[in-house]
Amino acid sequence: MPRTEFKQLLDAGVHFGHLKRKWNPAMAPYIFMEKNGIHIIDLQKTIVKIDEAAEALKQISRSGRKILFVATKKQAKAIVAEKVTAINMPYVAERWPGGMLTNFPTIRKAVKKMSSIDKMIKDTAWDNLSKREKLQITRQRAKLEKVLGSIVDLTRLPAALFIVDVLKEKIAVREAQRLSIPIFAMVDTNSNPEGIDFIIPSNDDASQSIDLIITTMCDAIKDGLSDRKVEREKDETETDEQPVAIKKGGRKAVVKIIVEDDIEEVDEKEELLDESIEELLIEEDLSDGSIDEDTTEVK
Repeated sequence: MPRTEFKQLLDAGVHFGHLKRKWNPAMAPYIFMEKNGIHIIDLQKTIVKIDEAAEALKQISRSGRKILFVATKKQAKAIVAEKVTAINMPYVAERWPGGMLTNFPTIRKAVKKMSSIDKMIKDTAWDNLSKREKLQITRQRAKLEKVLGSIVDLTRLPAALFIVDVLKEKIAVREAQRLSIPIFAMVDTNSNPEGIDFIIPSNDDASQSIDLIITTMCDAIKDGLSDRKVEREKDETETDEQPVAIKKGGRKAVVKIIVEDDIEEVDEKEELLDESIEELLIEEDLSDGSIDEDTTEVK
């Protein structure tokens, strides 16, 4: 069953492309027709591509890896920030910092610097700084927060990128291609789909279209995360229910030890019984007037 319906895509305006004179010939397989000088995207192919991308994102999130969303367009900023934050995935909604993927260690240093500023503000030494120094540090913190605030938890390179408008985010596309990171993207009729691993032919300018596609992808990721959680709980339950391994010969050795202990107890009882019998016999002999072998008999 498809994740999206034809009518949903139609109502959201996903089928509207760009003007014919602005088109990219590489998008010809995904164009249905031309109407009033505007290319119309084939929504049947869009549905298939959405399902393929959603399934792939579900598998990635199920493995526990991160997917980085990139959308710096004005129409997509708020949508991506809201939807992606809900599933706890990193995103870039402001300017793409050059070298974010290819020079990732430097980006991590900037994130650590932001954390060190937070610690400084909480420290008592913060009160000893001048007003001007405090203002400079807080401005620097705000600048770092604006650019890197959404990728604080990204401790390593993402497993995939989801991009809205590959034409605008061409630097991010190049960096991901250089590092062989899979790219999922909304591709309009004026964009080049070459080098994109999972193409979603769609209108990347309308906010309703972006909202529908991003919501579908986030739902798929949420399903993958929930499946991962269920699997982990199942593994923990199986581990708890697994019997404790018995060392030094296993269960048979334990049974043998128990049996030997019983035998020893029985032997001890038999020895005690024998000793009591001997004592009784000696008492009987003494009562009869008999004495030990070493002494002479008296009758």
